[in-house]
Amino acid sequence: MMAAKRKVAKKKATKKKAAKKKAARKKVSTRKRSTSGPAPVQVAESTDDVQRLLKVLCDTGKLIEVRMAALQSLGAAAFSVPNFESVSADYIAALREVSTDSHEQLRRRSLGILMRNKDGFAQKKLLDGLKNPAKALLPPEKALQLLGNDAHAGAYSVARAIVKKPPNQDAKREALRLLAADVKSAPMFEKVLRDKKELRENRQIAASALHSLNPQKLQQQALKILKDKSDYSDIKATSLTALEQFGDDAKLAKDKALMLSVTRFNSSKTPAKYRQSARRFLSKYDR
Repeated sequence: MMAAKRKVAKKKATKKKAAKKKAARKKVSTRKRSTSGPAPVQVAESTDDVQRLLKVLCDTGKLIEVRMAALQSLGAAAFSVPNFESVSADYIAALREVSTDSHEQLRRRSLGILMRNKDGFAQKKLLDGLKNPAKALLPPEKALQLLGNDAHAGAYSVARAIVKKPPNQDAKREALRLLAADVKSAPMFEKVLRDKKELRENRQIAASALHSLNPQKLQQQALKILKDKSDYSDIKATSLTALEQFGDDAKLAKDKALMLSVTRFNSSKTPAKYRQSARRFLSKYDR
């Protein structure tokens, strides 16, 4: 009786051990598949190949790596496959379909392609997401980057609202970059440039934008910044460059307060890389 029980117990233990080994092998196999790198990219040679890739791209049952590889292949096919224009509408339709996919990477890539083609559907989706975060397909900073491919009045309006009330600093930075081509935003850039509490990267973006939108206003603000003892060295260096390249030489040469401020900026307390700007400016006016 005891021998029979031991035999049954041994048999159960053997089965349990075998099951553990099988589970371990399955786990290793799954891990290998997930770390084996991206799926191989297929080369499309005909419109039939393109149609097959479009099906793979839109198949939510496929691994995301496989779908991303299909998207990459389709991007190449747009330039290499003869008569691609005959399937172009299907390509755009597929991109629009996957632009709302559950995978952010796929959404971002497809929306990027659509925006480079100035697609109205993609633009509306991105703007809707910025106005209503519940509808957002991408983080606001990514959406603003893509909208920069085809900025217009609607995008500028949304970007200005984000600058006033940013969801995060990255979004504010990208909104400023998008607005750098908007003439109506010049007064806003003046405020950003003069605000010492503003991130210095944003102030640099503002200076660059004003250089294009309203150079005269940039020079006016640059003069104020250089005469402000408490402003930052990098912002002063940018202001010096603006005056050196585009300022009124005769007027600047007579500005004693400016020359005194630049001489002070050329002191040993200023980092060496910024002192170069001061020395170059002073030498231009024989100081």
